[in-house]
This record gives sequence, structure tokens and C-alpha cells, in this order.
Amino acid sequence: MGQKILLVDDDPLVVMLFEQQLARAGYTVCTAGSGKEGLAAAEREKPDLIVMDIVMADLTGLAAVRQLKKNDGLKHVPVVVITSQSAGLEAFRKEAAAAGAAGFLVKPFGAAQLIAEIQKLLGPVA
Repeated sequence: MGQKILLVDDDPLVVMLFEQQLARAGYTVCTAGSGKEGLAAAEREKPDLIVMDIVMADLTGLAAVRQLKKNDGLKHVPVVVITSQSAGLEAFRKEAAAAGAAGFLVKPFGAAQLIAEIQKLLGPVA
């Protein structure tokens, strides 16, 4: 069983596409459709890495990252934040880093780019 990735995005198409690609690359994938669901899934699943969308309705990805980094059991888990926002991109990037995000990707990006970012943080698939 490969490293466990938690994918949190409120766009079901994004979740489906990346879930398939990450599984093909050898990762175990669990998913959540909102920031709140993502926090609960992180507690339950204990992932090796979290991919978190920034813009979600119930709890933003940045707020979720801040909460994760306050949790002693999860604060060590690297988080790659993703966004489709192009306005204020540098501000988002700085805010994500300040919140504790380890990586930052701007949509659209391909599975290869996401996998490269994950491997940069976790190393090759075990």
C-alpha cells in the first residue's frame, strides 16, 4: 500500500480526475468535498500528505491548514494548497506559506505536476 494522500476539493470533477491519477501513480487516496470534511478526514485517515483547495464555501483551505497546524497529531503532515484564483496570486502564496502550507499549485495543472510536488515533499512512491 502506497503513501496516503488526502485530496480536499469541492469540485467533484477535480477530485475524480486527481484521485484516479494519484492511484495510478501508486498512492492510496482518500477524498473530502469541503474544508470541514477535510479536517475530519485528516483526523480519521492520518494521511502522509494533504492536497487542499483554497476556495471552498464552508471553510477555506487556508483556514483548514491553520487548524491542521494547531493539531499535535497532524501538524507534521505537509499540505499542498491549490487554487484557481489568479488575482492576488502572490498574496495567496504568502498567506498559504504563513498558514503552514508546504506547496502551492495554480489550476490548471496536470497530474504530473501534482505528483512531482508530492514527491518533492514525500520522496518517491514506496
